[in-house]
Amino acid sequence: MNEFWLTIISYAKLILLTIVPFVLAGQGTMLGGRTGIFNVAQEGIMLVGASVGFLVSFLTGSNALGMLAAMLAGGLFGLALAYFTTHLRMDQFVIGLALFFIGVGLSTLLPKIIIGVTLTPPLIPTLKDIPIPGLSQIPVIGEIFFKQNVLVYFSILLSIGLWWYLYRTQAGMELRAVGENPQAADSLGMNVPRARYWTAILGGMLMGLAGAYLPMVYTGTFTENMVKGRGWLAIALTFFGGWKPDTILYGALFFALIEVLAYRVQVLGTAIPYQFLLMLPYLATILVMMFSFRKARVPAFLGQNYDREKRAL
Repeated sequence: MNEFWLTIISYAKLILLTIVPFVLAGQGTMLGGRTGIFNVAQEGIMLVGASVGFLVSFLTGSNALGMLAAMLAGGLFGLALAYFTTHLRMDQFVIGLALFFIGVGLSTLLPKIIIGVTLTPPLIPTLKDIPIPGLSQIPVIGEIFFKQNVLVYFSILLSIGLWWYLYRTQAGMELRAVGENPQAADSLGMNVPRARYWTAILGGMLMGLAGAYLPMVYTGTFTENMVKGRGWLAIALTFFGGWKPDTILYGALFFALIEVLAYRVQVLGTAIPYQFLLMLPYLATILVMMFSFRKARVPAFLGQNYDREKRAL
């Protein structure tokens, strides 16, 4: 295999490796939004997931336990969001921001309490690639798509599964109805509060897992603010993807491409200031949103609280 194809494979594998936090956080945002809950705490939840996932992996020596712990932490944040907005009917945006700041604070506090200040950063083993027998032997395609870590496979299968659930099952159609017209869904016997609770919790779990991916794949250790705005980009990605699992996956490929391009150009040592390169994903987000926001189809009840007696609040 010549150098050209080796370069293509290297970049393509890196892009697939980079999509995972965007896909998981974006799908988590989409799930809650489909029942009317607009979560804006992604950045904080991802930071908590990264911190908790790293700490549990470091203490137990198991990345699997670390991922489960990160999902549990994210699920607790989702539960809090659902409780305050569904049960107490408090403003979703305000609660989301409060949870964001709590997540940022906890992510910094927990490592200092549990591990303390060390001269060298504690490390955990990163996730290994798992070649799929037979498929991984296919030239080029096998190398790119079928020699990845478990969370790359999971994020792609999750997107396909969520699309099938939302658009090909009765339960999925009922779930979408909750985010479009909860009063009508309620009148047909659908449990609106339960739908909002479980989607917020599952969405938080996916965001926590998205955060845990960073130390388990990128760095092998936890550093403060290591999410670096990916949580905020996940919100833009969800709007860009029209709150649909399949287009969120496609949009994640675009966001990952921009991120990989920015870091690759920086590594090559060009004369472009690195600060500008770090801005590229956000500049691309603004440009994408300028052209796609008007066409974005968002759930009609997004961000609103539902009261059976008082209707929308």
